[in-house]
Amino acid sequence: MTPNEILALATLGSFFALLLIGVPVALTLAVTGFFFGYLGFGMTLFNLLPARVFGVVSNYTLIAIPLFVFMGVMLEKSRIAEELMDVIGHLAGGVRGGMGVGIILVGVLMGATTGIVGATVVTLGLLTLPALLRRGYDKGLACGAICASGTLGQIIPPSLVLILLSDILGESVGTLFAAAVIPGLMLSAIYCLYIFALGVLSPGQVPAIPADERAAMSGKDLLGKAIRVGLPPVALVVAVLGSIIGGVAAPTEAASMGALGSILVVAFARRLTWEVLRETVHATTRTTAAMIFILVCSQVFALAFRGLQGEALVHDLFAFLPGGVPAEVIFMLAIIFLLGFFIEWIEISYIVVPMFMPILVRGDVDLVWAATLIAVVMQTSFLTPPFGWALFFLRGVAPPEVGTMDIYRGVIPFIGMQMLAVAIIFVWPDLALWLPRAIGW
Repeated sequence: MTPNEILALATLGSFFALLLIGVPVALTLAVTGFFFGYLGFGMTLFNLLPARVFGVVSNYTLIAIPLFVFMGVMLEKSRIAEELMDVIGHLAGGVRGGMGVGIILVGVLMGATTGIVGATVVTLGLLTLPALLRRGYDKGLACGAICASGTLGQIIPPSLVLILLSDILGESVGTLFAAAVIPGLMLSAIYCLYIFALGVLSPGQVPAIPADERAAMSGKDLLGKAIRVGLPPVALVVAVLGSIIGGVAAPTEAASMGALGSILVVAFARRLTWEVLRETVHATTRTTAAMIFILVCSQVFALAFRGLQGEALVHDLFAFLPGGVPAEVIFMLAIIFLLGFFIEWIEISYIVVPMFMPILVRGDVDLVWAATLIAVVMQTSFLTPPFGWALFFLRGVAPPEVGTMDIYRGVIPFIGMQMLAVAIIFVWPDLALWLPRAIGW
């Protein structure tokens, strides 16, 4: 093993060591990259870095990120989830598990409109968890359904994960959005089937809504409210995603129209104020700045690791794997899944995925299919204990009677369902590839 390869291993080891002692991720990436990169090839690193950083900050596709974040935060202020849960709760009628399925459906719609895990989990936790517990739902199931539905925005377009993966893998954003539609809806359907199955096999965990509560709203009022509440966000989703997938508009153009559309939706709901606009701009700026800072710091780490022959080490590791290309893809997904226990999807996207990309290209793996698999696996990083962000978000707003172990217990079946979805997409790639091919991407 060469001295540079030893430094590459030390770079990885130091990265995880600094994470474990609590150093912020962005600083961990920069410090380890600068230190070991300088040891390996001196000031050359600093000569190459400006071009890499400029490539990140001038990437036209990434302009869609703050626009989609703005759209999500603005729609969060319109309290769409609160009214949707009220409507779906009544529409669920006497079906056991109806409210649980309603949470999944709201998660799908919020994922397609906001795509912000923290906002979705916190909103659903505040609005639905006390009501579910009051109606006799199992604590773990209620927590698991809220956390799982809140993470659907990481796979259902417009997903920030897919935008970053499109930049890393060199694929069109519209192609990845189209590829993720069917897998995202399939995963949501698996969640719903699980809750309905519990309604049959263990009705005490998912009781129906009491009849007197359902009778509080007439059918005419319910239909009118469903149209008023559901139509604007659905129309916005169709306009934004339809224009991207249909090739009418570029992702950045569609995102700008989505940001404008979100303002119109909030204005239609009569909740557009100067305070709401100011809070939305501030939240968008903070979120975007944090993401871009991590992306810039990741360039330091990636440049150092690649210069120290870290990619060669990865290639050598894959050479020991039996089973050919399928085994290599499975191994990559397993590494990403394990890393999801400890680090976030942004770091996984910009540190791990580029390491494996030469392996995928060499094996002639369809990168659109691979991106869909990676996105579903990375979605689990929000659910896996002990560091899943969805768990932290729900813990912060959960009632006192809900313990941390209730949340951990509740998400385990949903993690298993996500792994089932990964297996299905792995065995039947056309689930991800059919729609892009059908529309000519």
